[in-house]
Amino acid sequence: MKIFVTRTIPNAGILKLTEEGHEVVVHDGPVPLSPSELVATLNEHNPDAVLCLLTDKIDATVFDAAPHAKVFANYAVGFDNIDLTAAKERGVLITNTPDVLTEAVAEYTVSLILALGRRVVESDHFLREGNYHGWEPLLLLGTELKGKTLGIVGCGRIGRRVAEIMHRGFGMKIIYHDRTENEELETVLHATYAPELSTLLLQADVVSIHLPLTEGTHHLFNEDLLRTMKPSALLINTARGPIIDEVALARALTEGVIAGAALDVFEKEPDVHADLLAAPNTILTPHLGSATNEARNAMSVVAAENILAALHGETPPNLIS
Repeated sequence: MKIFVTRTIPNAGILKLTEEGHEVVVHDGPVPLSPSELVATLNEHNPDAVLCLLTDKIDATVFDAAPHAKVFANYAVGFDNIDLTAAKERGVLITNTPDVLTEAVAEYTVSLILALGRRVVESDHFLREGNYHGWEPLLLLGTELKGKTLGIVGCGRIGRRVAEIMHRGFGMKIIYHDRTENEELETVLHATYAPELSTLLLQADVVSIHLPLTEGTHHLFNEDLLRTMKPSALLINTARGPIIDEVALARALTEGVIAGAALDVFEKEPDVHADLLAAPNTILTPHLGSATNEARNAMSVVAAENILAALHGETPPNLIS
């Protein structure tokens, strides 16, 4: 059968597909296909399965351009780029790649917390620009984490792993907000449950977002919510960009409402709002949370396994819809 891959990915999964005799067509252009280009390409190849990326908007038009496709395997944990209702109406299976990138994203989140708290990026720029003239007692002072409170907003796999690393490795207290209480987290990490997000924000020295993007979480962190945070607080987002109102965040940083922010995701990627680019006390990185050899190769394999199961008439191991 023919499988279309919308962007070049690590080869491990591709090999898994070709070893079973399937024809794999990979779009290897320097940028993602535009919506119209994706439709035209699917019309041309008429694949039996599609391996798509988070950068692809998969809607009814796309599904109709590939009427023989049994499955769209998303190369990501999140699937807010896919119209699940349209998929269900057409009997198309949708899968994702959970678990295998948990460690990578959690470790990257921790690296952002450390870099922001100790002003690592700012210090690097300071030195490279020729401003370092010797040790000074008040130069680029940061903040220590031990004994501080980490607020986890969204306690899925990644949020739980970040909590574990920061509690056991850095002695941070954990407070978390989620739809339901997690007794295991409370027992193992002595975490405190905050049914209301505002309760968490009033207490947390570092706030780390690990929510999916939904109608309810879009611009959840707006101006009013940001103003409930401590003036000394740091905000970290490795989840989805539109959860934060970038204009409101830039204003909060400029006015000293919060102390700093580190973002790996943005509202309108790859564009970043000019106000945020100009805001002080920020670290901005280009969606690198899962960017390790281990995670990206594993994601490739998992996506391929989902496709193979669907083509064999089996239930894919990571079926969403």
